[in-house]
Amino acid sequence: MKRFGGIFGGKAGSSSASRSLTALDEPAALQEAMAAASHIMNDEVERAETELAKGTSPFHKLGRATTVFLRATLGFEKEIMEQASARLAEAEDSASEHQRRAIRDPSTAHQSAIYPTGAEYALCHAESQLMSAVVAVLNESLTESLRGFYNLRKAFATLNEISEAEKRYLQAQGKSYASSVASAAPSTGSRTPAVGSGVLTPDGSGNDEFDDDEDDFVDAQEDAAFESKTATGYQGNLESSDFEKLKLDDARNGGSVPTSTRSSISTPSETAANDADRIDFRTITSDPIDLFIHSGTALCFGLLQLMLSMVPPSFSRLLSILSFRGDREAGLRMLWSASKFKHDINGAMAGLITLGFHNGAIAFCDILDKSSLPEARLKSLLSEMRQLYPKSKLWLLEEARMLTADRELESAVQKLEQGPPSPLKQVEALALFERSLNYMYLHRYEDCAEGFIECVGKNNWSHGLYYYISGACYVELYRIHKASDPAKAEEYAIKADKYLHEVPLHTGKKRFMARQLPFDIFVNRKIAKWDHRAKALDCSFVDAVGVSPVAEMIYFWSGFRRMNDDQLRYALERLAWSEDPKLSSRWEQESVDERAIHTLLKGTCLRFLGQTREAKAMLADGVLAYDAARIKACDHADNWPQPVAHYEIAVCLWQEAGGQGGDKSVLVKCSDELAKVEHWEAFELDARVGMKVATARLTLKKCGVGAP
Repeated sequence: MKRFGGIFGGKAGSSSASRSLTALDEPAALQEAMAAASHIMNDEVERAETELAKGTSPFHKLGRATTVFLRATLGFEKEIMEQASARLAEAEDSASEHQRRAIRDPSTAHQSAIYPTGAEYALCHAESQLMSAVVAVLNESLTESLRGFYNLRKAFATLNEISEAEKRYLQAQGKSYASSVASAAPSTGSRTPAVGSGVLTPDGSGNDEFDDDEDDFVDAQEDAAFESKTATGYQGNLESSDFEKLKLDDARNGGSVPTSTRSSISTPSETAANDADRIDFRTITSDPIDLFIHSGTALCFGLLQLMLSMVPPSFSRLLSILSFRGDREAGLRMLWSASKFKHDINGAMAGLITLGFHNGAIAFCDILDKSSLPEARLKSLLSEMRQLYPKSKLWLLEEARMLTADRELESAVQKLEQGPPSPLKQVEALALFERSLNYMYLHRYEDCAEGFIECVGKNNWSHGLYYYISGACYVELYRIHKASDPAKAEEYAIKADKYLHEVPLHTGKKRFMARQLPFDIFVNRKIAKWDHRAKALDCSFVDAVGVSPVAEMIYFWSGFRRMNDDQLRYALERLAWSEDPKLSSRWEQESVDERAIHTLLKGTCLRFLGQTREAKAMLADGVLAYDAARIKACDHADNWPQPVAHYEIAVCLWQEAGGQGGDKSVLVKCSDELAKVEHWEAFELDARVGMKVATARLTLKKCGVGAP
């Protein structure tokens, strides 16, 4: 059974084909590998692969692994993920072998005034572990996912040592600096340190089911494993042999037995906490290996903190096993710091992650403080990246997302159509997906449907989603033409029926953390609901569809926020179809859950049109006035409108208060509404709303308003 090793846990001899680097070799090998890897960020993956294949150093192997990792995370294709896992395992083993050699004989390795001997290889190993963890969590097996989270913990332990060494050096030089991972001090009364504290190594006592002395994780019955009672944190040894217990500082200390790595970091002030972003490390050192270590550590820490801060609450119990919690602000500071190194792969990746997070998540949240979306800085970063990597459509994609955030949807579509196709099919698929979403927000339903059908042939990410949105668009087209052109309407009805009934054939197979994907559950229930209604009402399937399913999709993808006023008013016109007796004959008999959906979507449109008082009253009277049990009693009930309505009312209150610095009493009411969502039982697609709720909660805390 393959060993699930730690920092020094690579298999002996696994990289025997690669010649060990000397201290003189390292800078040239690093420079060559970094130059080759930078082609990845220009969509020139084949060129990067060819150039990286010329070398066998850990830097080259990490670069080759990164090329496949990028493909895997962009396309979610099973075969590519398997290739990425194999490449990453090879990179881990090579880094481990070189680090062991550096610690045994420091004279053979790069000598840094800042970092412990072998830190550059420890970083390569940690980066490989981090990417391996992401691939493992994307895998459909719970066992693989647990391996992934365990890998994250061990990568954190390595990165913490590197970061602490850097902090000690800067403090000795009189620099005011605080590692962003030290943004929260550990609890002295707890045996299990928390993510974000910079203290992620065990205290060395006890054993549990995650003890690394075991050969490997074994495949258990996954549902039972997920539901079983687990320890609150890892309390055993990470490494199995005395040699493997060596820490990065041991080379300096003559190989002495390490003491506990539990840190005594104190919580830094807000000024100190921002130093990681403010300090330009190039003024500290010009050593290329030191700069690689610094930018790589900032990238990895930043990404880890950001990832963990975005984990849905439903996985909090699993993360508590490994004492994980993220720190969004700390993660972003580290990513901004790493993005200063734009010419290398670490800086470019940090820039892409920073832009993607702001443009793809934060930009479409509703309750934000003034510093959450630094538009000028983001636009400057994007401009620099486009100049450095002009061939990549990844940067065009980010520019298009910025345009949608400014409610310039037509310009965003035009931007995505610019230039030749990317040689990376995964990037082309992303651009097509984004363009198709924008067609949906523009109410260009036929373009949207055709775009998503084309997506089916581009990747394997979520064919169920593609067919569902396509079918929903044809439902809308059927309704538009039903009265004016019955023949054309019938053509659309046939397509709607075809594509919506295609959905169940492409859902339920993929798993995340051994569980069915939330969206799959949602759409399968919707289609079952409409089939049931068609039979009960003795009507066609398309006539049994309830309130505009395309408007629902627009809501869950934050599309109303991207519409201008004319597009919002047209959205209200489309929603009015359901309650128009000339067009829809059964509104008076419509179920209460459908009525709640209808009112919620109308209220949201009104809010974006600036009519917050009307929206708030509509939500209170037309959604929250229903008894929750009555909604649950509906056939194949939609259980999400009521908790989401509380969120929408919270946004209305935030706007009525005047936002940041506004009326404190109204902000308290806003907080109360958020608490109702936070304490609501699980509901469909709650993770999509949960991100907005979590961001809102952070914002209110900055305003001095806490959770009730």
